[in-house]
Amino acid sequence: MQAWLQILLSSVSLFFLLLLLTRVMGKRNLARITPFRFVCYIAAAVIAAAISLQLTRPAVGLVALSVWVLLPIALDYLSLKSKWVHDLVNGKETVLVKHGKIMEENLLQTRLTGEELLRELRSKNAFNLADVEFAVMEDTGDISVFMKSDKRPVAAHDLGIKTAPLAEPQTVILDGNILPEPLASLGFNTEWLGIQLETIGVSLDNVFVGQVDSSGDLYLDLFDDSVQLPQPKIKEMLYANFEKVQADLTTFSLETQNEAAKQMYAEHAKQISRLMAKLKPYLLR
Repeated sequence: MQAWLQILLSSVSLFFLLLLLTRVMGKRNLARITPFRFVCYIAAAVIAAAISLQLTRPAVGLVALSVWVLLPIALDYLSLKSKWVHDLVNGKETVLVKHGKIMEENLLQTRLTGEELLRELRSKNAFNLADVEFAVMEDTGDISVFMKSDKRPVAAHDLGIKTAPLAEPQTVILDGNILPEPLASLGFNTEWLGIQLETIGVSLDNVFVGQVDSSGDLYLDLFDDSVQLPQPKIKEMLYANFEKVQADLTTFSLETQNEAAKQMYAEHAKQISRLMAKLKPYLLR
């Protein structure tokens, strides 16, 4: 067999073998892997390239490749069972800033200069060192920043405002095709989706992406961007209906001459008003 054909066959075989082995080693974000994991990936790639180019005997190369793949998997398993093994393999987080004060000794330990630290803080929108409560270097090399309580953005919880829990929106249309499974997971069917498209006045062929959120609002992105679509107002319309009912009950209580009916209408209007106060944070965004 010619040399180029041998290299071709071995390269194709090793390509799929390496693809399988990297999947076995687990999913990792390459921008956030630890140095040890990065070295393992590089070593496996170099060994596979050496085998592919026949720079080493296949048997010897496969043994070395197995070592660099199986040992990280074994250490990952042991890291799940032992904190000591985890810290030994991946390292520990290091506090760089504490109560607005830079920990110079820890900065020297991580071999990070003051300018580099300030640059990392600025990338996290922390331009004033005095605003930082803690800054920690993770085992991946990322720096996590925790701002002081009076410098953090105000959330709805801080203001005592109730907000509706949000579920993950489901993509029900993709590239002009209906996706039945996510549509069914929301409790809807293709007939409902067809009615929504007809109400909006959009053809299915013109829809690139269609998503439905937990409240039943349908968002569409069209191929033709010049078409202006109305924004979904399902929750706003529901709240408006409550307002109309409450106003009608109040009017009935004022117009009727029957005292029993007047009291009944007024009481129901109060109940609707209390219900609206509870539902307002969930229906109006």
